[in-house]
Amino acid sequence: MGISSALNAGVQGLNVNATRLATISDNIANSATIGYKRTDTDFTATVLSETGGGFTAGGVRVTTRREVQSAGLLQSTTNATDISLNGRGFLPIVETTTPENNVAGGQFLVSTTGSFRPDADGYLKNTTGQYLLGWPIDSQGVTQVGARDSSTGLETVRVSNLQFSAQATSQIDLAVNLPASATKTGASGDPFSIPVEYFDNVGDSESLTFSFTPSVPVAGSSNAWNLTITDSATASPGIVGEFDLVFDDTRATGGTLLSVTPTTGTYNAVTGDISVSVAGGPMGVNIGTPGDAGGLTQLSGEFAPVSISKNGAPFGNLSDVAITENGEVVAVFNNGERIALYQVPVINVPNPDGLSAVSGQAFKISPQSGDFYLWDAGTGPVGKTIGFTLEQSTTDIAQELTNLIETQRAYSSNAKIIQTVDEMLQETTNIKR
Repeated sequence: MGISSALNAGVQGLNVNATRLATISDNIANSATIGYKRTDTDFTATVLSETGGGFTAGGVRVTTRREVQSAGLLQSTTNATDISLNGRGFLPIVETTTPENNVAGGQFLVSTTGSFRPDADGYLKNTTGQYLLGWPIDSQGVTQVGARDSSTGLETVRVSNLQFSAQATSQIDLAVNLPASATKTGASGDPFSIPVEYFDNVGDSESLTFSFTPSVPVAGSSNAWNLTITDSATASPGIVGEFDLVFDDTRATGGTLLSVTPTTGTYNAVTGDISVSVAGGPMGVNIGTPGDAGGLTQLSGEFAPVSISKNGAPFGNLSDVAITENGEVVAVFNNGERIALYQVPVINVPNPDGLSAVSGQAFKISPQSGDFYLWDAGTGPVGKTIGFTLEQSTTDIAQELTNLIETQRAYSSNAKIIQTVDEMLQETTNIKR
């Protein structure tokens, strides 16, 4: 029984080392494959019960394990939608031939990295034909988050459906210093004007002209002005707002607004916004609140625009697509505007090594991996998304070559066991002669 069990143990030794050789070969072959996770082999001894004082060789068993949790080095690229993670987690992808059907059109998978580029219809697809998934972001910038324990709310990320952009200006912030000397006796009373560009509802450039006319008293200083706002897009005379301004001259708050009295338009003393109706709709202009030194001021000195800012953008063409650290896929236009299109969540599972590997460096959710949860990138246990990077293979060539030498020696030793058993059996046969 001992000789026979030794023979069986030698045969098992050949088989398990052949399996280890296969994993080493696969690891070395994929040493340059982006996102590849190396496979390791574990040997387990099989022990048979001893009877009659003899020993029976139980042999060895082998199990293979893909090291999904191990992370490869990050490699910089020139493509903004080459995506990797700087920590735990996976990107949601779908393997399908009908990306317009979203998740319902194929198999839901996960991956730690991917080189995504638009296909003929503008859907972001990696080099193995899998499509990136994300939650859509509406025109108001609100992410349409679905159930975080389900893939049903995810859509295939498409970038070609937004090639042009124009955003109407709805808010202007205006900070201007008016010369205090202009409201004193003997001043000329000439108005001071400043045009401010804005963009209408179709991206055309228009302008609002702010004209400040001082009130010159017979004696002393009035500290009073009349503000007239003229819109270039409104029919003549084009006046869309008129306000009487009075400035404070006390020691504590001298030079700041004291009161704003509207003739045409409205003024909110809490927010500092005046509201006027331009040709394209309502427009808010922040001139500051009473006592605020950050809006309109009247101080000794020259007429000087301190700062002018506004929202909106003219017509622009799509020039690039990028991904932010929080997973947003952003369309970048040549007019400087950036519009968030999708938010790519990061998937976490309790046991990443329990995921089932499929072709293309992707994985399936399995009973061993546990249920998944969709996190916002950079929150909870998951890492941030990084554009312009790809994760390299986790194969260590030096270690694999060392394992290869060990496997070769072990295989030869097990072959020697079989050869020795054969010679012993031959000797037993020769006894009969």
